[in-house]
Amino acid sequence: MRVAIVDDEFNTRREIRRLLERYAAETGTSFQITEFADGDSITERYSGGYDLILMDIEMPFVDGMTAAGEIRKADQEVTIIFITNAPQYAIKGYKVGALDYILKPVSYYAFSESIRRAVMKIKARRPDDDYITVPVKGGARKIGVSSIDYVEVIDHDLFFHVGEELIETRGTISEVENKLASHHFFKCNKGCLINLAKVTGYHKSDVIVGKSTLPVSRARKKPLQEAIHEYLDGVT
Repeated sequence: MRVAIVDDEFNTRREIRRLLERYAAETGTSFQITEFADGDSITERYSGGYDLILMDIEMPFVDGMTAAGEIRKADQEVTIIFITNAPQYAIKGYKVGALDYILKPVSYYAFSESIRRAVMKIKARRPDDDYITVPVKGGARKIGVSSIDYVEVIDHDLFFHVGEELIETRGTISEVENKLASHHFFKCNKGCLINLAKVTGYHKSDVIVGKSTLPVSRARKKPLQEAIHEYLDGVT
């Protein structure tokens, strides 16, 4: 779970990190933590990628409330919790979709209860699934890896086929292949990356992924068959 800590005080960031690490040790939750020293640091070229943001409100350059408003323009899903010594801002926090606020000085009990609610919300949104975040027009989009049928390049643009939905983004097929390297994806030709879990058959130079029939390059026919059999052996 990717977490951003945003606070202008170094010691506060260290303390929040320590509390997160304690929660992780007690619950088995895994956190990837990134720290930011001000609201402008996280909002500059923000493109998603976080599950949870723990943010101070009163910061000298860009305050937490303003930063949260900017983040919401690009990412409607990320969970935000304010950590502040100014409880009067609590109502404003809900206007930017904040889940909760924690008062300073932070007690572990209040902190752990708030984190527990956040973790439950995040897991409910994408149960037992990993995801990748891709830039889309006007913001960013989180895509559950298991929901992807295949990714293809058309006229230098990337298209994620997710069930009946088509998500257009920027990048290269190689970048997506690297992002999905730890999952069961296979490049069936130079412009198409398929989810082996969604393969329903293959015949001669074609592979069937969901409802789509996709071409397989000559050099990749045998490796594809081997990858499919290896995948099936791993899930049986």
